[in-house]
Amino acid sequence: MHAVDVNDPPQSNPTKIIDSNFVLWKLSVPRTQLSRRMLQHSASVSILKDHQKTTTGFLKDRKLVPYSDPPSSTDVNLLYKFVNQSQKLVVLTGAGISTECGIPDYRSPNGAYSTGFKPITHQEFVRSARARKRYWARSYAGWRMFTAAQPGPAHRALSSLDKVGRVNLMITQNVDRMHHRAGSNPLELHGTVYSVACLECGNSIGRDLFQDQVKALNPKWASAIESLDSGNPGSDKSFGMQQRPDGDIEIDEKYWEEDFNIPNCEKCNGFLKPDVVFFGDNVPKAKADRAMNAAKECDAFLIVGSSLMTMSAFRLVRTAHEMGAAIAIVNIGETRADSFVPLKINARCGEILPRILEMGCLSLPNCQ
Repeated sequence: MHAVDVNDPPQSNPTKIIDSNFVLWKLSVPRTQLSRRMLQHSASVSILKDHQKTTTGFLKDRKLVPYSDPPSSTDVNLLYKFVNQSQKLVVLTGAGISTECGIPDYRSPNGAYSTGFKPITHQEFVRSARARKRYWARSYAGWRMFTAAQPGPAHRALSSLDKVGRVNLMITQNVDRMHHRAGSNPLELHGTVYSVACLECGNSIGRDLFQDQVKALNPKWASAIESLDSGNPGSDKSFGMQQRPDGDIEIDEKYWEEDFNIPNCEKCNGFLKPDVVFFGDNVPKAKADRAMNAAKECDAFLIVGSSLMTMSAFRLVRTAHEMGAAIAIVNIGETRADSFVPLKINARCGEILPRILEMGCLSLPNCQ
C-alpha cells in the first residue's frame, strides 16, 4: 500500500506467467481448437515473459522485495484448493503485490520506514501550506516514474480469476491502479493517486490534468524535473530524489521551497488533495461499509501482499474469520492476523498466484 487510515534479495526461479485472457478463452474453447489457438496466443505469452524478466532485473537492483524461497508444490496445491472450494471469495491486496512491480512500500524490511521515512498525515496536509507544497512538488516529480511501473504476474492472475467469476469482490489497499491496468475493477479502500479532489467543495479532476496545471504554473521548474536522468540520491543530477511509496519522491527542499506554486480548485479556489486516505484520516463510510458487508457474507477471504497492520484492513479479516469464513494469506513476513489464520504462505505473490491458474478446474476446459 500505500495510504492508510487513522489506525493506522537474490531472485528465485521465475514461474510461468499466464495472460489474463488466456484462462478465459481456454475455458470456453473446445479441446480440438486449443492447439491452433495456443500457437496464435504464443506471441502474447512471450511478451509477458519478457515483462517478467524486466521486472525481475529491476527488483534485483532495487531490492524492494524481501527475499523468500520459491513456493513449494504443497503451497501451490493448498492455495489452489482454497480458491477452488470457495463460492463467495473476497480478495484483499496490499503493498506486497506492487513492490514486485517496482513500487516501494512502507513496512517491509526494505520499505520506506526502514530508512526513517515518515509519510505526510492528513492533519499536516490540511494545516500547513508548506507541507502541501512539499507533498505536491515531490509527487509531481515522482509521477513519471510511478506510472512507468507495469502490472505484474500477480495482478494478471487475480484479473483472470476475477473475469471467470472466481472472485466475489476484490479490495485493494493500494492507490496505484495496477489492478485496473491488469483488467480488474477493485474497491479502492484507500482511494487512488490517479484523481485529485478539492477539500472544500469536493470537485474531482484527473491526475493528468492536475499535472498539466502544475506544469503551467511552474514551467521552468517542471522542465528541469522532467529532463532529469536517474542520478544518485542526493546528487544535483537527481535533485536529491529517491522513490517513495504512493508516487512520492524524496526531493531536497531547496528545489521546491521558494519557487514552486500549486494550483487551487478551479471551482472554489480550495486546496487540492490526492483522492487518497492519508495517515490520520478515515476510509469513506460508503467504501468501508461495502468492504465490511463483503467480509461478513463471504465464505473465503484471501489476503495477498498485506501485513494487515492498518485497522481498516485488519478489521475486515477479523470479521470474516468471526463469521466462519476460511482465511488464507500470501505474504512475505509476519501479519497482524497470523495468530488465527490457518493457511499462511510465505512467498512472493507473483510466484504463486499464476501457478494455481494451471491447475484443475481453474484451467481445464472440460471441468464440471
